[in-house]
Amino acid sequence: MPATYEPIATTTFTSATDFTFTSIPSTYTDLYISYDAIGSSVTNLTLQYNSDTGSNYSQTYVLGDGSSASSARNSNETSAYLTAIYNARTICNISIMNYANTTTYKTCLSRLSSASYQTSATVNLWRSTAAITSVKILKLGGGNMTGNATLYGIKAA
Repeated sequence: MPATYEPIATTTFTSATDFTFTSIPSTYTDLYISYDAIGSSVTNLTLQYNSDTGSNYSQTYVLGDGSSASSARNSNETSAYLTAIYNARTICNISIMNYANTTTYKTCLSRLSSASYQTSATVNLWRSTAAITSVKILKLGGGNMTGNATLYGIKAA
C-alpha cells in the first residue's frame, strides 16, 4: 500500500537553537522528519513530545564509525535521543508511528548518516497514550548548527 508524504512545516536554523513543530493535525497515520544540519562541534539531538519533560522516554541505539561499533539502552529519560552531530554534514531521518493513536505508547525510529563520522539507528519509546500535537527538537552541547528540518505527514493510500 503506497503512502503519501505531505509537508506540514519546515524550519531553517542558523545558530544554536531548539525548535518546535506545533499544531500537528491528527489527519495522518504517521509523521516523518527530515533533518539536515552541519554542526561546529559535537552536539546531541533529542526530542520531546507535547512539552513532556518527565522521565517517560527510553531508547536503544546502535552506531558504527567504520572501525568499531557500539550499542546502549537508556530508560526513564526526559527526552528521546536522536543522534550526535559532529563537525560535518549530518542527515537524520525520523519516523514517528501512530502519533495520533490514543491507546498505545508512541515509537520513533531515527537513522543518522554523517559525512565524516558515523552511522546510527535508534528506537525510542514515549510511554504516553496522548496523541502527539507538537514535537520539539533539542540541541544539547556546545557549538552552532546550520541547516533545516521538514515535518511530513504520511497518509496511507
